[in-house]
Amino acid sequence: MKKIIFSILGLALVLGSVSHGETLHLATENYPPFNMSTRGNTIEKNAKYITGISTEIVKELFKRADIDYTLSLYPWKKAYRLALEKKNHGVFSTAHTAPRENLFKWSAPLAENNWVFFAQKSRKITINTLEEAKSYRVGGYQGDAIALFLEEQGFKLSLPTQDRFNARMLAKGKIDLWTTGQLVGPYLAKQEGVSGLESVFIIKKVRLSIAFNKQVPNATIEHLNTTLQQMQQDGTVTTIYQRYQ
Repeated sequence: MKKIIFSILGLALVLGSVSHGETLHLATENYPPFNMSTRGNTIEKNAKYITGISTEIVKELFKRADIDYTLSLYPWKKAYRLALEKKNHGVFSTAHTAPRENLFKWSAPLAENNWVFFAQKSRKITINTLEEAKSYRVGGYQGDAIALFLEEQGFKLSLPTQDRFNARMLAKGKIDLWTTGQLVGPYLAKQEGVSGLESVFIIKKVRLSIAFNKQVPNATIEHLNTTLQQMQQDGTVTTIYQRYQ
């Protein structure tokens, strides 16, 4: 009987630490359609004005998990650094890559987003291998996982501070290829008034996740992942995706 009582008390303590522990501070960036400021801000501290596929999933996830959180939007390098360096911080939508695996604790997956090269259709560019792309001028953006991956492969990239600038650079012929997410590119191009683009090569298939500072308790991560799995199974995640199609 005593063992049963202690087990129940232990479970209550774990659940209590998940629901009523310290507030988690989440950061994201403008990376539409997954996360973005509805006011077009590069810094947004009012969660009411932060939306997107991943953001809606995260808001529902934390509501169901009954975990207190704050949500802010920053340039990517700051959002990423906060999660890497500060206790009780997390960042999304973070590409879940091998070099990052042991830097964080993960709640995954929020979404999937292929890394691709976009080109102007009028250029009729054909790429069959990653190596072939090295002969072209390629645009990425600072701190992005795709850009970091390509640099490791020996690419020399043009790296503006925001991904949307690449749509204009591609349209003006300042770069030949734009490396970005398969859903992100068309969304940003439309915002910038750029048309006539096509995906010419899939670089990699990648999961987007929430990356948490390693000091976030394991019980919290497990609770979030269980809740996220339930959202996937009951159709909530699919419904959110459909709003952005």
